[in-house]
Amino acid sequence: MPEFYSEERIALFIDGANLYSAVKGLGFDIDFRRLREEFGSRGRLIRAFYYTAITEDQEYSPVRPLVDWLDYNGFTVVTKPAREFTDSAGRRRIKGNMDIELAIDMLDMSAHMDHAVLFSGDGDFRSLVDAVQRRGVRVTVVSTLRSQPPMVSDDLRRQADQFVDLTELQPYIARQAPSRTMESEPADEAEVIGRPRAGVRPG
Repeated sequence: MPEFYSEERIALFIDGANLYSAVKGLGFDIDFRRLREEFGSRGRLIRAFYYTAITEDQEYSPVRPLVDWLDYNGFTVVTKPAREFTDSAGRRRIKGNMDIELAIDMLDMSAHMDHAVLFSGDGDFRSLVDAVQRRGVRVTVVSTLRSQPPMVSDDLRRQADQFVDLTELQPYIARQAPSRTMESEPADEAEVIGRPRAGVRPG
């Protein structure tokens, strides 16, 4: 686990699609209740943001149950409509890019936190991490090098004050019970938004 201090003000910034793709590649599911409790035990957790795009035009979005659960259980959920496109093979795809929303929130929160924990391997966040660090905030990046392909860009990993591989966090945040409960079963977000490549934003 990374180094934390008990009096630190901590905020979590979770890139939903990127995190889901990473843990799917590692073969485990996240229990978001455990995740929040784990980081809450390591400092003063002041906010936990979760970012995802949602297909508003469908009667049922597979991400919606997770979003609703997070919204009622201490997370600040940031969503926007996903956009539809057709790929080169003629298949219908849904994509959504939450980079700007996450960046604005992290910059806005920089005056109110001591430690930002970014759950993403997207290399486009390197400049954001640098900007927040120059405001006096430590930044831990959580992603993985152990999936195929690795989910974290080298530039982002080098910029961070600390890098934590998801496999190190697995004992603390993985779903334990076999039952498919809402708090521990992230909706099939990678299928909704598209699996992002390491260091490449999803939209």
